[in-house]
Amino acid sequence: MNTFWVTLSASVIVVLLSIASLPLLNNNANYLKYLRRSSSEVADLVVTNGTIYTSDDSLPFADSMAISNSRILRVGNYSSIKKLARTLTKELNLHGKIVVPGFIDSHVHFIPGGLQMARVELRGVNTKDLFVEKIRKAVANVKEGSWLLGGGWNNDIWGGDLPMASWIDSVTPHNPVWLARMDGHMGLANTLALTLAGISRNNENPNGGAIIRNNDGEPTGLLIDSAMKLVLPHIPEASVDERREALLRASSHALKRGVTTVVDFGRYFPGSSPEYPWDDFSDVYRWADLSGNMMTRICLFFPMETWSRLVDLMSKSGRVLSQWIYLGGVKAFADGSLGSNSAFFHEPYADDLNNYGLQVVDLDSLYNMTFSSDKSGLQVSIHAIGDRANDLILDMYASVASDKQIRDRRFRIEHAQHLAPGTVARFGEQSVVASVQPDHLLDDADSASKKLGCERAERGSYLFKSLLTKNAQLAFGSDWPVCDFWISSLYVSVSTRFPVNSFVMCFFCCLFQVADINPLKSIRTSMKRVPPGWEKAWIPSECLCLKDALNAYTISAAHACFLDKYVGSLSPGKYADFVVLSTNSWEDFATEVFADVEATYVGGFKAYSIRPEDKSE
Repeated sequence: MNTFWVTLSASVIVVLLSIASLPLLNNNANYLKYLRRSSSEVADLVVTNGTIYTSDDSLPFADSMAISNSRILRVGNYSSIKKLARTLTKELNLHGKIVVPGFIDSHVHFIPGGLQMARVELRGVNTKDLFVEKIRKAVANVKEGSWLLGGGWNNDIWGGDLPMASWIDSVTPHNPVWLARMDGHMGLANTLALTLAGISRNNENPNGGAIIRNNDGEPTGLLIDSAMKLVLPHIPEASVDERREALLRASSHALKRGVTTVVDFGRYFPGSSPEYPWDDFSDVYRWADLSGNMMTRICLFFPMETWSRLVDLMSKSGRVLSQWIYLGGVKAFADGSLGSNSAFFHEPYADDLNNYGLQVVDLDSLYNMTFSSDKSGLQVSIHAIGDRANDLILDMYASVASDKQIRDRRFRIEHAQHLAPGTVARFGEQSVVASVQPDHLLDDADSASKKLGCERAERGSYLFKSLLTKNAQLAFGSDWPVCDFWISSLYVSVSTRFPVNSFVMCFFCCLFQVADINPLKSIRTSMKRVPPGWEKAWIPSECLCLKDALNAYTISAAHACFLDKYVGSLSPGKYADFVVLSTNSWEDFATEVFADVEATYVGGFKAYSIRPEDKSE
């Protein structure tokens, strides 16, 4: 009996205590959630003993971070991070090395870049023997009957003698060859290519071009300007398999440079088919995503004339197709380029006083497409290089946004290279992204002074610091690849529609300047601004500090394409995309900007290492 009452009394006390404690438990619900969450937070990987620049102003630097399920779990000091480690947690000891967020290249043509990597690169070749040897090695990796393409050669650096088909016929008996000169105005075909194109001594020179002949009247293989269209239409479009291989090559190349996300503007330029980017989306990117072949994150932009098609796609699939593929928006063109005297300016060119440049699209049509795209919720990006082109686009953006519908639009201007007085402030006032390519200034420094005059060029060219000072959003990119591939492929597409003359060739050649994916080089360029052969900076007042340059390749670049929720900084919840650099001194890095990429991690997994024997963590 006593035992019964003791047991009953104890049970009653437990029940009463439980009831009494309910308010306490309710008041501490958040704490209980925290305990449950903390107990489940286990890091797959902890990164320790480094200088981690986060691109997150709330905690700019840390020495450690924890990663779980491809995302960043926590960033801070080692004592707080080690609590998340368990028996199976792996550790990456940085040994003092600097870590930065994965770079975001805000302007690339990714698949063309990968295709270009498979071409023969003849830039810098300085002897006939080396020229022939490069072709011999390249053709060994090409299937019999396939075209061998390449370019970049400059006969001036080997003494001036022009190459001939006879130089390479013996090493290319079964493959037609086309090799563009570096300026795009001349190309070399081997004899097999000439035969396929039907070019013989009986052909007359086309208007605006020439077939170079020997003393006997036979074609030497060299074709100038519009004569190139005799060969170029015979070069087949890259196949689906070739474009898929190009994506893999481009991705590997990007990872070696620390690039984990790219904004891809595709195979779309004035005169090219607007279907090309859509073909690549369905045939290449969708394939890579479904087959597990994606290695870098891609944000895709499409031709503006296809805006309604993109709206339909987004309505069905949303903007985020996977962790790898994001639908960005639409792009159009306002003008040409400085090098071809086709960038659109308020004042005439100093070396062509009757020329103000070229407005490449009807403004009313551009406005209507921009208005429709924006109203449908698409991000709009427009190419503008000259100061007048930039003002026209800013005016148009202001007009489109004047419908009183307050919305986070993030309009973009691609390049924004030359700006009139007063224009800089408008980028910040209108919240327009300046998507710029620092390495282009290395090529433009000399030509801008000649084409615009020194005072005018220095007043308005590549105003990175001024844009930031006026609260503009700055996003860095490369405009990869180099021009030689585009000279050939675009000439083919354009020459089938329009008469092609030297102006068009010059436009294409100068528009697509020599460029490569290399964020560390671009960061250095933006900080130093010293062109090749120069001893001092071009417009030194526009030099950036390291923090601003890094942010333009990380968090600002992510914001510029609506990806800042996912990437761009090493912040909890974002993908663990980061780069390990070769230096362990932040001070030296901030001063000299000399460093290499030692390893690139995507989603916490090692995607590239300078040491091939390294295994993924």
